[in-house]
Amino acid sequence: MHTDLQKVLDRLILEANGVPIYVQLRDQFLSAIGEGRLKPGEQMPTMRQVAVALKVDLNTVRHAYSDLERHGAIVILRAKGTYVADVPPKTDPHDRDHQIEERALRAIADARTHGVDPGDVARRILKMTKKGG
Repeated sequence: MHTDLQKVLDRLILEANGVPIYVQLRDQFLSAIGEGRLKPGEQMPTMRQVAVALKVDLNTVRHAYSDLERHGAIVILRAKGTYVADVPPKTDPHDRDHQIEERALRAIADARTHGVDPGDVARRILKMTKKGG
């Protein structure tokens, strides 16, 4: 397997935090794409490779990939492979607001679960985005 794909597989971590496995996978692949670890046009690990690496059901991985495809983040070409989309997905304003709300609530819940003040997380995010952008 391509070493970059192996690095992506090695970084996938599943947590017993109540978040469905397919959502954890979807979000981790979105992060890999957003951070440039998976680049536009680059081939993704196969669903089977992900399922075997994480010891999860193939249908769980298929659900995550279907979500990624539905949102335009990846392109699944039957019998050819799965690739990171060349163009970032476009979202309508309502969907975008919903996604922001969902991620914010998840970040708050995660912070509280780990004994961290969500306000501190928000301030750190703002600081990090000002540095990078």
